[in-house]
Amino acid sequence: MIKVKEVIVCEGRYDKDTLSQVFDAVIIETGGFAVFNDAERLSLLRRLAAERGLIILTDSDGAGFQIRGYLKGAIDPALVKHAYIPDIPGRERRKKQASKAGTLGVEGMEPETLIEALRRCGATFEGGGEADGEEISAAFLYSLGLAGTAGSAGRRARLLKRLGLPARLKGPALRGVLSALTTREELERLAREI
Repeated sequence: MIKVKEVIVCEGRYDKDTLSQVFDAVIIETGGFAVFNDAERLSLLRRLAAERGLIILTDSDGAGFQIRGYLKGAIDPALVKHAYIPDIPGRERRKKQASKAGTLGVEGMEPETLIEALRRCGATFEGGGEADGEEISAAFLYSLGLAGTAGSAGRRARLLKRLGLPARLKGPALRGVLSALTTREELERLAREI
């Protein structure tokens, strides 16, 4: 797995699944066109852009470019890098028919193609497998009473509100965002205060 400093933004969960098999990074889905009406998600993306930088990696079809264009206008361009995949004819394995454009999307790309797309856009590949900050694990959240314990959902909701993060954030996305925006010490302090 290749560790990437920036947050990777993709369209949907299948794209995210494919990317997470290649890159050790915070990966956020736009939910397709849902991002157009999701002020909370857009606010999160702006915050992550300011903290780590963003790499936008959408499909090379009309929808992908429409989503990319929207984000380009909504987030400070100085904080965003754009990665593009090539037009490769075909269809994803899970689909019965090819896309309208007849090309593969992010989920259908080979790992080497994705790595090259990020390399070309200027992604920051981190050496030695070490991240800038400490990774926030599920076990760590459990030890703080923020996951898997009685009342953890309420404490987690208060934490997310205090940090100005979306209330729906959970699982690996929650851990990735917390790793990008906080430290273990800060989380310990906040958990005691809640």
